[in-house]
Amino acid sequence: MTVPHERNYEPLLREPLRLHDDTQFAAGRIAVFQYSVVLLFLFLISGFWKLQVQNSDYYAERAQQNRIRSRPLLAPRGRIFDRDGRVIVDNHVSSALLLLRENLKMEDLAPIAGGLNLDLADLEERVRHKSREPKYEAIRLKDELSPADLAFINSHRDAFPELDVIQSQPRLYPREGMMAHVIGYTGEISAAELESPEFARYKPGDVIGKSGIERQYNDMLMGGDGQQRVEVDNRGQVRRAEQEKPAVAGKDLTLTIDLDLQAVAELAMAGKNGAVVALDPRSGEILAMVSRPTFDPNKFTGHISAPDWAAINGNPDHPLLNRAIQAQQAPGSTFKPIVALAALETGALTEQTAIHCPGYLALYDHTYHCMERQGHGTLTLHNAIVHSCDVFFFSVGVKVGIDNLAKYAGMVGFGHPTGVDLPGEAEGLVPSPAEKARNERQPWYAGDTPPVAVGQGALTVTPLQLARAIGGLAMGGVWHTPHLVKNDAVAARQTEAQFDAAHLQAVIDGMCGVVNEGGTGAPAALAGIELCGKTGTAQLASIDKAKAEAARHGLNLKENAWFVGFAPRRAPEIVVVALFDHGGVGQYAATIVRDVVKCYFDKKTRLETWRQDRSTVVAGGEFLRR
Repeated sequence: MTVPHERNYEPLLREPLRLHDDTQFAAGRIAVFQYSVVLLFLFLISGFWKLQVQNSDYYAERAQQNRIRSRPLLAPRGRIFDRDGRVIVDNHVSSALLLLRENLKMEDLAPIAGGLNLDLADLEERVRHKSREPKYEAIRLKDELSPADLAFINSHRDAFPELDVIQSQPRLYPREGMMAHVIGYTGEISAAELESPEFARYKPGDVIGKSGIERQYNDMLMGGDGQQRVEVDNRGQVRRAEQEKPAVAGKDLTLTIDLDLQAVAELAMAGKNGAVVALDPRSGEILAMVSRPTFDPNKFTGHISAPDWAAINGNPDHPLLNRAIQAQQAPGSTFKPIVALAALETGALTEQTAIHCPGYLALYDHTYHCMERQGHGTLTLHNAIVHSCDVFFFSVGVKVGIDNLAKYAGMVGFGHPTGVDLPGEAEGLVPSPAEKARNERQPWYAGDTPPVAVGQGALTVTPLQLARAIGGLAMGGVWHTPHLVKNDAVAARQTEAQFDAAHLQAVIDGMCGVVNEGGTGAPAALAGIELCGKTGTAQLASIDKAKAEAARHGLNLKENAWFVGFAPRRAPEIVVVALFDHGGVGQYAATIVRDVVKCYFDKKTRLETWRQDRSTVVAGGEFLRR
């Protein structure tokens, strides 16, 4: 029989079993959580142990490094003055930019280069080159920041914390390349220079003298950088600075250069290529030195840009060449006074020896032509020097012989450096049978001698060598070492040669006639000043070859123009040489020398007048006080 509304209690009987399963699941999750907390706690404890106990010194140092930074205090280079105490080279206060390498990101280089107008390829190369150095050594990106550079840096401090601005005092050179070859320029030391003994004590990143006086006296001018510890925040901005080691400024230098003479020589060479050297033959002090074309040394301050370097280095006129000490050129007829002296000293001729010049001379199956194609007629030594007769000196050279020509050329200083305090001086070349056999592996032929006697052939000199040589003859056979820095020890260095006084006087009288007796140097004549001199016109090639080469390649093979002069005739105070590349004839160089000599004596007269006036005022004051 069926029981009405009967319930099924079986599900209820199974309910307690389900509650038991849920409790077991919750307990498992709690256990996992507890173990995770324990493991996390153990991990934190372990890290804390490493930070605070095991490696406490290491991490403290790292934290300090992130907060404290060492910055260089750049030492100003010594200033450079002229002989009267006027500033030639100074420094000016500016800002320099360092690229810190500890946290440098290579991907930042492109926007940095773009924002600072730097060449990206050059920047990447500098970073790669520096990668071999310790990370704490920064890269000096710019030595002189413009307002636009500073604005870019300040607006991107968060993006580029590796950029650090420090104070600098870069060089300030004369404008228009004035004295560029004498002064030289500065720049960051290169890898090749670091390996040379000359720069053994310097380190990567140092700014050194690269040429000229800046290089010759780098150790004196450079000084020593200091160091400063600064506290920075997490964005790299300086919050507090504390000076640790002050910078030591470089020593100043006083040159022998007279800025007044230098300015006149620079103006005289405007638009020309060549060189001018003025020196005092009594001491060897160089009063002026010009080389053209020139360059702007201000562009080299810090790191020269690639376009500027390409423009200078690719210039076919070689503006970096100091023609005053490195241009080795045939001296032309400026060599004739030395030939005349050699002839007199060896007895090859006397002052009365007469030689006829028909305009040419046939020697050794070759016809040599005189500058005066119609001929000079019959001449003695004096007029041969005055009118620069080539035929006369062809004949004299043959009589003297190449060995004696080489001997006397060497005695006056040709064929070896003068010892001037500038790097890179050339020594020139004095040809001789021994020299030709050594360098050309060929014998000396008789026909090689006549060209040397008129300053051609293989004979080459520098303008400074010629100035020193003629200055020494004017001083009676005493040659002082040329120098640019005031130095009594250098001025005392001299060489001497014993010549017959009458022979020297004959040569000097001839050079006086060149200027004052209607000779080839007449354009150099000055009223009231007995200027002596000698012109020189040096061919770069034979006339036929010059025409052919010029027509074929458009080369400028026009003759070089020389003039060397000294004044006064007795007890000379100044000797000046001018080399005018492709100037044609020596008369064009004579006017350059004339202007420099005139400036020297005009200034001397003004100073003497000023001293006399001052003495009169002082004497009058003493009288009134009495």
